[in-house]
Amino acid sequence: MSPRALVRAPSPRLAQGLVTHVERSDTVDADRARTQWEAYRSALGAAGFELIEVDPAPEHPDSVFVEDALLTVGDLAIVTAPGARERRDEVNGTRVAAHRLGLDTVELADGHREEHDEPVHLDGGDVLTIGDTLYVGVGGRTTRAGSEALGRLVADVGRRVEVVPISRTLHLKSQVTALPDGTVVGYAPLVDDASRWPSFLEVPEPEGAHVVVLDERTVLMSDAAPRSADLFRERGLSVVALDVSEFVKLEGCVTCLSVRLHPYD
Repeated sequence: MSPRALVRAPSPRLAQGLVTHVERSDTVDADRARTQWEAYRSALGAAGFELIEVDPAPEHPDSVFVEDALLTVGDLAIVTAPGARERRDEVNGTRVAAHRLGLDTVELADGHREEHDEPVHLDGGDVLTIGDTLYVGVGGRTTRAGSEALGRLVADVGRRVEVVPISRTLHLKSQVTALPDGTVVGYAPLVDDASRWPSFLEVPEPEGAHVVVLDERTVLMSDAAPRSADLFRERGLSVVALDVSEFVKLEGCVTCLSVRLHPYD
């Protein structure tokens, strides 16, 4: 089976998206963002991904960051519980898309509270999967109760959750992602604790911390990190570099623009 990727077109209201750790930019260009998104979409298609478009949500400025609204673990689709109130209705479209794909779809139980009276919230951008472990960033929009709820769901499919406290960025995958061999990559000034990763490669640019694994030898990343790209090439990887600058202005990156379903997951 070919890999599949869910994508969602950017809202014309993109410039009104939420920002937390960066200053709001008054230069977000929705038309340019659409062009960049089309190029991103084309790159996934060229890499062999079957593209599934989630119904647009023009009323939600951040809806293009579709990764936050759905998490997949093999054939299990988990409808997330976004931490920002303004984004919670974004899951309606991703839920429908998961059902259309025939995935076993479950809810993380947004609005429920755990024994310690903490709300269950989880953004997909806080979940980094390496092997059978789902590392979950807690401290931004994802709560510990959200990580515990996720842990219960994925235990049934042989996966486990490990909490990673974060404070320096919006999401865990704003700090680190992983290369195909499981090496974690990150820009040290934005990583809360690089020592927690047994295999960590420091990259010289912030955007170099964000990679999408296209296959076992290829990654997609921002073109704003050429020195990081060279590091990856030195490790024998092929690199696809794209301009995603309009999304970076809203704390987005290449990972959050799609939900990837690899056949080997």
